[in-house]
Amino acid sequence: MIRNTLIAIALAVLGTVSHGETVMTRNLQAAADLSWTYLADNVMGGVSKGQSSMGEDGGQSFVRLSGDVSTENRGGFIQIRTMIDPLEPDIQGLVLKVRGNGERYFIHLRTRATRLPWQYYQAGFETGPEWREIRLPWSAFEPSGRLLPGRVAAETIKSVGLVAFGKDHLADVSLAEIGLY
Repeated sequence: MIRNTLIAIALAVLGTVSHGETVMTRNLQAAADLSWTYLADNVMGGVSKGQSSMGEDGGQSFVRLSGDVSTENRGGFIQIRTMIDPLEPDIQGLVLKVRGNGERYFIHLRTRATRLPWQYYQAGFETGPEWREIRLPWSAFEPSGRLLPGRVAAETIKSVGLVAFGKDHLADVSLAEIGLY
C-alpha cells in the first residue's frame, strides 16, 4: 500500500503517466509490458514516418520501432518513450536486450533538467539480427546541449526513449527487455 502510494505520488509529480500504466522497475522486465508513446519529428515540421508495434518471436515478446528517418525539413528522428519510476542514486545504468537491422540506435533520457522538447541525454548502440544484451552506464550519456548538466544523475531521470536518429535511413529495431543495474 505504501509503495503504491509512493508510486502514485511520483507519477502525479511527473504529470504525464495516467493511472494504471506500467512503469519500469529496477528488475529486468519485458519491454512489451511497458506503456510506450510514439513520437516523430513531425511535431516540429520534419517528414520522418514510423510506427511502433508489439511482436513475439520464438516466445520472446518485444516492442518494435520501424520507419523511414528523414533529415529533410530539419527533421531526423522517430522514437518510442516510456516513463520510469524515480530511481535510487546508486543505479549504475540501463540494461537492454535488443536486435535490429545493423543500424546504430540511441537511448534518450529525459530528466528534471530537460525542460525543452529538444533536450535529452543520448547514448548509442549497435544492432544486429540476433538478440544481444547492451549495458549503458550513465557515464555513456551525453547532453544534447550546453544548457544541461554534463552528467546524468539517476534520481533525476523521468523517461527512457528508444530512438532512430540523425541520418536518412530505414529504421527497424526491437527491444525485448529493459532494466537497471
